[in-house]
Amino acid sequence: YYLLMSIVLVYFINGANLTDGIDGLAGSVALVIMVFFTIVSDMLDPATIYICTAAVGALTAFLIFNFHPAKIFMGDTGSLYLGGLVCGLTVLYRMELLLFLIGFVYLIEGLSVMLQVAYFKKTGKRIFKMAPLHHHFEMNGWSEVKIWTVFVSVTCVMCILAGIGVMNRF
Repeated sequence: YYLLMSIVLVYFINGANLTDGIDGLAGSVALVIMVFFTIVSDMLDPATIYICTAAVGALTAFLIFNFHPAKIFMGDTGSLYLGGLVCGLTVLYRMELLLFLIGFVYLIEGLSVMLQVAYFKKTGKRIFKMAPLHHHFEMNGWSEVKIWTVFVSVTCVMCILAGIGVMNRF
């Protein structure tokens, strides 16, 4: 369990870092996830509601200046922290399997990079125009706002599905 979870957590934390590539994307995805954790923290561990609400407040304030066009940037320190916070809360709440739903955007961003690198090393060709996945969509002509809308919407749907799973636990 510990070895497998170490690999999974490092993967998702780095997936959160990879998501920080366009204005507001990493912060908005993390905001949706932290709102989810704020809602379920009352059932799972009421003491953590303060951490979750503080993250929601900080991300909301940050996104005022980070949404397109960004005036300030998060950087690796912020995105790795947010990935660590998400992963830490899933372990704390004993919902490790739901991390694959909650962090679905992190999962596909990391997977797109791994597939691109492996395929390129094997064949010399690329699967995506650019990795991670949000840059592929950008290269295909999607605006940053459209990419943001799709990724945040997917995160909302996945968090709703995870919330249904949490409710069925009780």
